Amino acid sequence: MTKDVEAVEPAAEYSAKDYHDPPPAPLIDFDELTKWSFYRALIAEFIATLLFLYVTVLTVIGYKSQSATDECGGVGILGIAWAFGGMIFILVYCTAGISGGHINPAVTFGLFLGRKVSLIRAVMYMVAQCLGAICGVGLVKAFQKSYYNRYGGGANTLSDGYNKGTGLGAEIIGTFVLVYTVFSATDPKRNARDSHVPVLAPLPIGFAVFMVHLATIPITGTGINPARSFGAAVIFNNEKAWDDHWIFWVGPFIGAAIAAIYHVFILRAGALKALGSFRSNA
Repeated sequence: MTKDVEAVEPAAEYSAKDYHDPPPAPLIDFDELTKWSFYRALIAEFIATLLFLYVTVLTVIGYKSQSATDECGGVGILGIAWAFGGMIFILVYCTAGISGGHINPAVTFGLFLGRKVSLIRAVMYMVAQCLGAICGVGLVKAFQKSYYNRYGGGANTLSDGYNKGTGLGAEIIGTFVLVYTVFSATDPKRNARDSHVPVLAPLPIGFAVFMVHLATIPITGTGINPARSFGAAVIFNNEKAWDDHWIFWVGPFIGAAIAAIYHVFILRAGALKALGSFRSNA
């Protein structure tokens, strides 16, 4: 019996020590600027956001053009939601090993608050994402200018009948769902605890985007991604697209911050563990 116990204990001890949180990212890491992997990640974020906006904005414009002549034509809201969720699934899968597959300044901001990326990386990611979004929507306009101008350019606007508070709330909650899913799907401790359950991280993230779009397309057209909203607004450049544009930055950033605080400091009790609140030093 003694031998059996001794044979089991080392395995349990190894498992507990083998899976631990990686060290937090430094606040400012100038060494990143000297590494090719950093610039490769920026390129990946730029291209991924470009492709994301190109496909999704084309889907939105295609639906509006078809439904204009046939009320039952086009992919409908369900199809638009699938386009956004499906593209996020594909692009996160493709870029996760290179840049982390953020493709969204709100996700980057949330991960920065969770100490997953440095300030320099976070800022540069956001710049790359916004530039990629502008180029992606620019390609849509270049290829289908008449349809693009006629059907609103895929720009996010607050729908008639909804006030600013409702739109802001929709963006906050929608982004919270997304960023909370990102934290949960990429949590190393979850992967260790549920190692017997294969989880493909891009899948729940894509589904989160899909579900949020179903709920909030009728309210704001669904932003939850400042780069997506900014790129469409810059290229369409219509007064209506800029009227309530602040909602599509403030809402996602607040939602991302709440998700980061909830996951890191409540679910994972990061701050309390750092203070040793749940452990005895005796």
